[in-house]
This record gives sequence, structure tokens and C-alpha cells, in this order.
Amino acid sequence: MVDFLKKINGTHLGIFVISLFFTAQCYAGPTDDNHIHVEQVSGGDDVSLTINQLGYGNEVEFSFAHTNNVFNLTQHGTGNYIGWVSYWGSGKSWGGDVDGSDNTETVLQYDGATYGRHIWGDDNQVVFGQGYENGNSLTPNWSYDGTEPGGNFVRLDIHGDDNKFKGSQKQDSSSINHSIIANIYADNNDVYVKQMQNGNKSLTLNIYNDWNEVDIIQKKNGAHTATITLTGTNPTDLFLTQTGNTTQTYSLSQNCVTVGGCSVSITQGN
Repeated sequence: MVDFLKKINGTHLGIFVISLFFTAQCYAGPTDDNHIHVEQVSGGDDVSLTINQLGYGNEVEFSFAHTNNVFNLTQHGTGNYIGWVSYWGSGKSWGGDVDGSDNTETVLQYDGATYGRHIWGDDNQVVFGQGYENGNSLTPNWSYDGTEPGGNFVRLDIHGDDNKFKGSQKQDSSSINHSIIANIYADNNDVYVKQMQNGNKSLTLNIYNDWNEVDIIQKKNGAHTATITLTGTNPTDLFLTQTGNTTQTYSLSQNCVTVGGCSVSITQGN
């Protein structure tokens, strides 16, 4: 086991593909080497973990518990990170950073991207790209335009079951940053977010009830921002597009009590 892990380091391409039934730890040598540290906290049969690191200075660090989880993690270039972030720190002591069963997580990063997580619950699906564009599908359809300087950040919580979170963020200038801070604490929500092109983009999305369908696209060179919270006894279908080269801002707090649900559709910019 130790000899196998030693092969996954250095500044060359490292590929780690294994079905986990045990604790796996991999530390690289110098600080610019790739680093993989994955730890199983408790029972976790039939877990599939695939990690591809193509480049150097990339890091994957998290712990998990329970069964039938699937992780597909790919890092291209340098300075990418997948793991817990400072907002909450390691979740090992309370059951793992991913503490649940039958969750599927597919993450693709290019140059200087950060992706957190905090998935409690079962049957959640995440498909997200940074530096790559992805469509509104759980089957990844990655598109790369050959220009990606990094600067993308996501922080994701999901403390519920059967949620779907899809999308991507990318830009073409090193002076630009894109950010997403999610939170989805209830069940059966379907969220698609795409942030692209230049102009700083931010999004804070909080969903605390069930069965919401949300599509948010922020694009072109305007510094667009959206702050959204959805609550209530019934779901909301929200479709928001902010585009153009002029800054657009949107903020929504929703408490839907309408039988059959609520619907909001907004387009700003051109």
C-alpha cells in the first residue's frame, strides 16, 4: 500500500483510481507537489474514488463516512484545491466532510480553483466545473476555450437528501474572481448555476425548503451579483439571468405559501 501511494506524487501527472474499503492517505513531498489525503471515518463499503491530478501544486483533502458514495475529482494545472475550507474546518470528528450514503460528486478544476463541500445527507448529486463550462446536466459536458487564469471559488453545503447542484464558472482575466457560496439544507432541490466571462461574479444562494428549481446565469463583463434565499411551505421555480457589460445586482428573499408553488423569472442586462 505504501509503495503504491509513493507513485502518486512529484511534479508529474498523478492518477489515483481506487474503490475504497479502507483509510487512504497520500502526502507529496515538496510544497509544489500534488497532495492527496482522503480518510474513511467509519463504515464505507462500495465507495468509488477517482482522482486525476495533471500538473503540480494541487491538493485534495477530505474525509468521508457511510456507503456507496462516488467521487470523481480532476485537477488540471496548478494551485487547485478540493476539500474543507476555513468556514467549518475538517469534519472528521463529527462523521466526515461527506457524511451520508449514495452521494455522487464530480468536480473538474483548472488553475487556482477552490472547491469546498459539506455534504450531509443521502442521494445528493454535484457536477461542477471551474475553468470549464458545463451545461445544465448531471452528465458533464465540459467545454474549455483555452484561456483560464484561475480565481474561482465555491463553498458548498448540502444538509439534505436528493438535491442536485450543477454548473460551472470561468473567466479569461487574472484580475477577475468568481465566487459561489451555496447552502441547501432541505431536500429534492435542483440548482443550476453558471458564471462566466470577465467582470467579478458573486452569488450567495440559500435554500431551506424542498422541491425548488433554480437556474441562475451570470455572464459577460459586468460585475454581477445575486443574493437569493428561498423558504416557505411550497417550492419556487426561479430563473435569473444577469448579463451584459454593465453591473447588475439582484436580491430575493422568498417565502412561498402558494399551493402549487411560486414562479419568478428575471432577466437583467443585454
